[in-house]
This record gives sequence, structure tokens and C-alpha cells, in this order.
Amino acid sequence: MPEAPQDDGPAGSLPPEHRAVLTRWAEEGGPLATRARVVLLAADGLRDAEISRRLGVSRQTAGTWRRRWRSAGIDGLGHRPRTGRPATVDEAEVVTRTLLAPGGSGASRAVARELGLSHATVAGIRRRWRLSPGEAPVPSVPTRPPLPGAEVWVMGLYVDLRRAVLLAGTRQGAPRRPAAGTVPGTDVLAGLTSAVETVLTAAMARGADGDTSPAYGGLAEYLAEAAHGHPDLGLHAITLWETADGPASPQQAVRDGLVPQQTMPDGLVTLHRIPARSTWRTFLRAMIALDSTGHPESSRRVYLDLAAELERYAAARPGTPRAAVRWLRENVAGRPGAGHHADSPAGSRSWSGADRIDLGSFNECVVIETVRLSGTITRGEIAHRTGLTQQSVSRIARSLLNRGILIEDAQRRAASGKPRTPVRLCGTAAHALGIHIDPEVLTAVVIDLDGAIVRTRTRPVTAAIDPAEFVRRVAALGRETLAEARGSVREDGFLGIGVAVPGPVDIASGTVLGPPLMSAWGDLPLLYLLQDHFPCPVLMEKDSTAAAAGERWIGRDRRARDFAYLYLGTGVGTGLYLNGDLYRGISANAGEFGQLCAIALGRMAEDGRPEILPECNPPVSVPELAVRGGMRPVRVAPGGAPGDASGSTAAYLAVGEAAAAGDPAAAAAVREVARAVAQGALSLVDLLDIDLIVLGGPFFTEDVAGFYLDEIARTVNAFPTARRLRRVAVEPSVLSAEAAAVGAASTIFHATFAPRLRERERRTRHLPAG
Repeated sequence: MPEAPQDDGPAGSLPPEHRAVLTRWAEEGGPLATRARVVLLAADGLRDAEISRRLGVSRQTAGTWRRRWRSAGIDGLGHRPRTGRPATVDEAEVVTRTLLAPGGSGASRAVARELGLSHATVAGIRRRWRLSPGEAPVPSVPTRPPLPGAEVWVMGLYVDLRRAVLLAGTRQGAPRRPAAGTVPGTDVLAGLTSAVETVLTAAMARGADGDTSPAYGGLAEYLAEAAHGHPDLGLHAITLWETADGPASPQQAVRDGLVPQQTMPDGLVTLHRIPARSTWRTFLRAMIALDSTGHPESSRRVYLDLAAELERYAAARPGTPRAAVRWLRENVAGRPGAGHHADSPAGSRSWSGADRIDLGSFNECVVIETVRLSGTITRGEIAHRTGLTQQSVSRIARSLLNRGILIEDAQRRAASGKPRTPVRLCGTAAHALGIHIDPEVLTAVVIDLDGAIVRTRTRPVTAAIDPAEFVRRVAALGRETLAEARGSVREDGFLGIGVAVPGPVDIASGTVLGPPLMSAWGDLPLLYLLQDHFPCPVLMEKDSTAAAAGERWIGRDRRARDFAYLYLGTGVGTGLYLNGDLYRGISANAGEFGQLCAIALGRMAEDGRPEILPECNPPVSVPELAVRGGMRPVRVAPGGAPGDASGSTAAYLAVGEAAAAGDPAAAAAVREVARAVAQGALSLVDLLDIDLIVLGGPFFTEDVAGFYLDEIARTVNAFPTARRLRRVAVEPSVLSAEAAAVGAASTIFHATFAPRLRERERRTRHLPAG
């Protein structure tokens, strides 16, 4: 690329080679002629007004091309996208850019400029796909024949050496409002589709070379499997490409005797081809964008699973048989809007809480946070601590008092001037429900703004329960707890529901991926399903992260600095509060602790990966170590009353009680587990440079608390690299045994009230704007 000129006049300043190119453009005419003449006249010393008069163009046009020449030289003139409709327009590309552009479908002018199209062209495509404001709430995909007007999911992909078929799912009904913040950006989308395009391109090339491929029956069997697995969806097989020697359709394959009749789900899967004005590549991107922007459960994870399947296909060596790609999405959440309160108790309240306490500014959040940390505080003290003016604090406090978020305490006498009236948070101004999901028990609590528990309920659960029944039980427990708290909770002050679950989780889609001891619930879109049972905001967090949120909120000034929360549950996890906010990481799975302990202890498996340490599962490891040390095994009676501990939990509690009573084998078992956890905590302190570790969780009981506190405090203060510069405090949690449930409810308060300069992602993602 030639260097941009430093000036555009006088005439002698134009390099000869540039003048020759510009003169040729001016003589040839066409779209480049005006641009070249502008630059040539500017080089001759003419001003924009004179250039405009001579060439019959606007001053703006003359100035634009003069500036573009200055900044980018020849390339700046020659590569500007042309306005107006090109000879061919790829509609799917326009749809993708429109969906993913900032501002959503309203950003068509920016998309038009980017693609070099007219605004009318982009608007027409949006109308054709029914993406314009005011159009139907569901898109219309103009395949041949068109898909029915309904919500659209990407359900699967079939690829062999003769064809590639995208499986789309549709379902009639009221669409769910898309969740902001869950849509992959253009760069992510490009990464997700690149693997698909690579494999499909390679398959096309091999098919064109006459390479062998699986029989057409493979596709028919795949479609039959899809129809059987998703009877609640309308399924549509969209042919992306097909070689010339393949049959025209699966039905044709049946008629030709290539596959048995019973393998083809005739009538259950409709057949389509991509729109005439799209390529298979851009259509694929458009379908992923439609899916991702319409459904929270269509997260990056879904398409990464597809990419992994395609990588397996691509890894086969040339000349070796390849099994067809048969990717089929497993879960799509239940019918939107169906079953809302279908099993609600008669006469129960419709908890339609929302972001009713809508905060008008960042400064309001700052004032609330200052009052919360202080307990009670005067307006003058608020101004001093926050740096806001006295007038601003008085205005904000008056507004918060009027809305009932703050209340005034008794007046204080002042050394001079009139008495001062302190303010504090009104605990009854807001409430939230927290639900903790554990492999053995479900816990639900309603707490107020001060963190006081208004109502709590528990219900036993087993990992063998059917996922659909499990969701119904969680929803029923939440409704029952809310119904019992009815007399204490103002409906207009109920903000929402927080759900704490074991990790790993996909927060963007609200999916529990592979919870320990809960394999039957893997890949369950729990958040999406619960939202069908509650007409209020529902958030989901890892249990350890939720516990950290509760610790920060309820701990007030005792937790006003950075800290790590070590959560002793079914596994040991970490909740991190750093730089004034929860730290979740890029996938919201920060704080996984077990591998950190394994690395610190040098415990590696044969393949080189860190071991899964038994010590990081206290309810299992502590009883086993105690028995190995000589303690008599704890016998646990089967069954028990609801909420009673059973199995490993009861054994752990019994060993803890024995350790507190002085049993040497029990005490040694607890200390051994505490030492392993302490090594991970040491790595955490060195990595994050923090000076506070909080211990809590259901297995941080009073009987064993001293063992953990002593061992971890000794380790994190004796061995860190920077031990001479800090003293690490190791403290018990201020939360009760329901730490995760209380923390889950606190995430609602945190999302609503916590001051954050960056975009308040959690709030805007799940809480409707006021």
C-alpha cells in the first residue's frame, strides 16, 4: 500500500506516479473519476468551495475525498464501498450483520454502510425475514419452501461426502424475550462457524472427487432419531449442499429402495433448501445468529459442542472411511409460557416482582452501598466518604427515603448547629428468594435487604430423580416458601429469585453442565425452565460464587475488601470478590479449587493432568480417612425424615462430632483434609495477593471449624512468597448453614444495588429495565 500523502497541495507536491494514476481515473470516467478530480484540483491549490463549483458536487463530497486522500492515499480512494444495491445481495449476510450489530435490528443504516448497500435494500431484507420493528415477534426464514413463522432453533447437522443438512426446529407459541448479553459477538460467531465451514468444504471436495460416502439411509435414520428425541418441535431438514449423484430427498431414497420405509419419519420432518439469495456459508451463520439472539440456552457452549464433533470428522485421514457427522442437540427448554403456575396452590400469590426499585443513577448505588456498609450514617458522613457534594447526597437521600429504601434513625446531637439525623437501609424495603440445589437436599430461603432470613424450607432430593420432576420440585419448593413468607414480604418489594448450583455451569444459558453426584441433571437448561414457573427475574450462580455474594452483602464493613470464600460443600470451591465486584471469569466458572490443590500437592495422574483429590470432597474423604485411622465405621440408617442428613453427610457429621470430642482418628482425618485445602489456599493467596480468606459452606460445621481455621491460617501465613508484607486473616463466614441459599438471594440485591462503573451485566441480562 502506498504511503498516504502528507499534503494535497500545491501542485508540485503530488508524486508523479500518483498524479499519473489520478489523471487516468479522471479521464476514464466512472465512480473513481470525481474522486480523482477532487484530489487533482486540491493539489492545484483550489479550496473545497471552488472544487465544488467546478465539478458540480457538494462541498461535503469535495471535503470527504480530500480528507480520505490525506489519510489513506490511493487506497483510500479506490476501496471505498460503493453505495446502492450491488448486482447480487447475500440476504443471509445482511441478516447476520443486522442481528449482531450494536442496537440490534434497529442498526440497519450502519449495516448498509458497512456492506455498501442502500438503506432501502437492508430494510427490505429485514421485512422479508420479519426482523423489522413492528413486525411479527418471530422471524420468517425464506427457505424453499419457507419455514413456518415460529421460534427457530438450530437442532443438528448431518454431513457425509454427498450432502450437508442443517436441522432446524420450530415451535409455535408466545416467544420468550431474548436475554441481553447472551448473544455471541461477530468474532465469536466467526470462530464457531469456521470449523463448520472447513469440514463442509472438505467434504464437498472429496464428494466431487468421487470419494465414497455412507449410504443415504444414514440421513434417514438420523432424522428419525431427531424426530423421536424432539416430539415437541417441528423439525426441518435444510439441505446446505448436495452432490449431483445423490437422490433428491430422503423420501426419494425410500421410493428408490435405498432405505427401509420405517427408517424415514415421513411427515415429521419437512424438507427445505437454502434461500435462493444466500450461500450455504452465510445461511449457516444467519441461522446461528437467529438462534443465539432468540434463546438464552443457545450459548457458545452449544456450538462449541458442534465444533468438537466436526474436528473429529476432519481428523480422519484422506483415503480412510469416515463416519458421517450426526450432531444432534440434546436439550431445548420446555414450551415458553406453558405451565406457568399450573401446579400453584389455590389462592397463592402471583409473585410478579420485577426491578421495581429502579435506581436512577450510579451515585444512588454509591449512597446505598455507603449506608449498607456503615449500618447507620448521617448525610454529611456520606458526602465525606463518597466525595459527593452535600447537595447531591441530600437530593439522593430524599429520593431513597420517599421510595422507602432508606429510613431515618433518631436524631444525634451535634457540637454545633442543628441535630443530625442518620439514615439506614430499610430491611423490609426489598426481599428475594434464594434456592440452593445440592445432591441430597434442596434449600429455599426468603431474606430481606438486611440479610435476615424471613422463611426457610428444605426438601430431600436424590440424583436418580427424573430431570422434569426435579424442576417441578424446585419450583414447588420456591412457591411454597414464598407463600409462607406472604405476610412479611411486600409484593412491590420482591425483586426476584437467585439459584445456587454446583459447577461447572453455563451461566449465559442457565445450564447445569456436569454437576458432581448429579449426572442425571447434566446439560439441563435449569434457569430457562425455572423461568417458565416464575414471572419474575431469576438469576443463577455457582454455589461458591453465590456464597461470596452473600458474605459481601451481609458482612457489611467486615467484608468491605477483597477476599476469597472457601466453600466446603460437595467438593471445595472458591467464590472470589475482587476489585469491588464478584469475579466470575469469562465463562462464570472461576474458583474451581480441586486442581489447584492437586498441583500444590504434586498429585498428578498418569496422563499428566492434576488428580481429582478425594480430600476436596469432605463428606466422603473425612469418614474414609477416619475409618482408615482406626475409627469405627459410622452406621447410617436408610431413609429419614425430610431434611435429615443421610449417607455421607451423616457420616461426616458424626466424624466431626467425634473429632471435637477428642477422638484421635477423627481429628487426624479432619486435619489431613484441612492440610490439603490449606495448600490450595496458599496458592490462592500467592496468586491473588489477598489478605482475607473466609470459610463457610454446609460442611464447615462448628465441630470441625477450629481444625480448618487453624491449619489454613498457619499455612497461608507461614509459606507465601510475600509473607513479610501482609498478614492473611482466616475467618468463619457470617452466613448460616444456608450459606449458598442466602447467597443466591443476595445475588439479586447485588445485581440491583451494587455500584459498578462498567456495564451492570447481571442486572441488564436478567432484570427488566425500569
